[in-house]
Amino acid sequence: MTTTFESEPGRLFIGGQWREASDGARTDVIDPSTGQVVTSVAEAGAVDVDAAVRAARDAFDSGPWARLSGRERGRVLHRVSELIRANVEEIAALESLDVGKPIALCRPVDVLTAADEYEYCAALAQTLDGATRDTPLNAFAYTRRGPLGVVAAITPFNFPLILSSSKLAPALAAGNTVVHKPADETPLSALYMAWLLQEAGVPDGVVNVVTGAGPVAGEALLRHPGIDKVAFTGSTAIGRRAASVAGDALKPVTMELGGNAAHLVFEDADLDKAIGAVIKGFVFNTGQFCMGGPRLLVARPLYDTVVGILAEAVTGVPVGDPRDPGTVVGPMAGEKHLRKVEDYVALARKEGGRVVCGGERLDLNGGYYYKPTVIADLSNDSRVVQEEIFGPVLTVQPFDSEDEAVALANSTPYGLASGIQTTNLARAHRVADRLQAGIVWINDWAMLDPAVPFGGVKDSGFGREYGPEALAAYTKVKSVVVSLD
Repeated sequence: MTTTFESEPGRLFIGGQWREASDGARTDVIDPSTGQVVTSVAEAGAVDVDAAVRAARDAFDSGPWARLSGRERGRVLHRVSELIRANVEEIAALESLDVGKPIALCRPVDVLTAADEYEYCAALAQTLDGATRDTPLNAFAYTRRGPLGVVAAITPFNFPLILSSSKLAPALAAGNTVVHKPADETPLSALYMAWLLQEAGVPDGVVNVVTGAGPVAGEALLRHPGIDKVAFTGSTAIGRRAASVAGDALKPVTMELGGNAAHLVFEDADLDKAIGAVIKGFVFNTGQFCMGGPRLLVARPLYDTVVGILAEAVTGVPVGDPRDPGTVVGPMAGEKHLRKVEDYVALARKEGGRVVCGGERLDLNGGYYYKPTVIADLSNDSRVVQEEIFGPVLTVQPFDSEDEAVALANSTPYGLASGIQTTNLARAHRVADRLQAGIVWINDWAMLDPAVPFGGVKDSGFGREYGPEALAAYTKVKSVVVSLD
C-alpha cells in the first residue's frame, strides 16, 4: 500500500517537525531537462543547523533510538525498505525531476538500490557485538561496540537518494542520530526520505534534514561542536576542506571523493561485451558518476577497431527527455556542469585530441544536454585525461603491454574504480591486484551491491561505504577489563 507525502514541500525537517528557515530564505530548484524552476526549498543558515544538531543530540542522549536493541532498530529499517518499494514510482519521478535522470534507470537503480541498502543494514543491525579477549592478566576482558553519536551526512547532486541511503542506513543501524545536508541543487528526495523515515517509525530528532548552500549550511554543520562524525561524498577539492575541518576537531570521517577510472581492454577481450560495458561506464547518469570509466585504454592491435565501433555505437545512444522511457542519457544536472564539459572538450581539441563523435550541446527544450563524446589520440599528460570531467566524455588511448596498461591506469591522482576486459582469468586477477583502486570490475562495469564495500584510495578518499565495513565506521569500540582478584 502506497502512502502520500503530505507535508508542505521545501521546509527543513528538524526534531520531527517541518519548519521554514529562521530568516525565511528560500532557493529555487531547477528541472535540468527544461531549465525551468519547479519549486523552492528553505535555505538553512547557521541558526537552523544548530537547531538540527541540538535536536539530533537530544535524540541521541535522551531518546530511545540508541538504547534499542539492534534487532529492534533493524525492524524499523526494514519498514523503511518496504515503504521505499511501495512508493517506487513517486520516488523515481521525484529523483528524475530533480537530477534529470532517465526514469527508466531511476526505478531499478536509484530507488531499488536505496531499498536494498536499508534492507541490508536492517539485517546488519543485529550483528553489533563484541568479543572476549584472552590476556595474561588476572582479569576478564571483553569489548563492546556502540554508536558514535551525531553524524553529519553531506551528499552530492549526482545520486542524491543512493548516496544519502549509503550513509543514513548504516548510521541508523548502529544507533546514531543524523543531520543530513543534501546538495543545494538536488534536495527533493532528501526531504521525501525524512518524511518516509518518520512514517516507518524512526523517532523524532533521529534524522534531521537541512537544505541550503554548502558554504553556509554545510560549513556550519562541519564546524559544529555537537557533531561526532562526518560522512561526506563530493569533489576531492571540497572533500579536502571537509576532512581538514573535521580533523582540526579530531572527528572521524568517511570521504568518498572524485574519480577518473581507467577501463582496460586487452587483445583477448570479448569485444561485444566490452563495448557495451565501456559505453555504460561513461554515459550512465550522463557521465556524472564518480565511479564512471571515462578513460579507455585499449591494446594497440584493437585501437582503431574499438574507436571505429564506438564512433558508430555511441552516436546511437538515445539522448532526450528523462521522462521518456526510451531515454538512456538525460541532461546534465545544471548549467555550470554543462559549461564545464564544454570547456574540457574545447581544451581537448587544443591539446590535439580527435573528437570521434559528439563534442557539442544538444538543443532540446531549453535543458542542459550534451552529446556523448569520444575523444581519441590525446597524450597521457593531457589535462582532459588526467582530470575529472564529470560528464559524458570518453578518452581513448592505446597501450602496448600489460605493464604499460597498468602504469597508464595508475597515472592519475584518483583511485576509486577501474575495469578490465579480458577472457584470460590469470590476467584478470594479476592486473586487478596491481590496479590502484578501491574496486575493480572484470568484464562489466558498475556492478554494485550493499554487501560489497565501496570507496577509494589516493585522491578518491578513504573509508568504505556498503558492507559490514560501513557499519563498523559508524561505531566505536569500548574495552572492559574486570579484575578477578
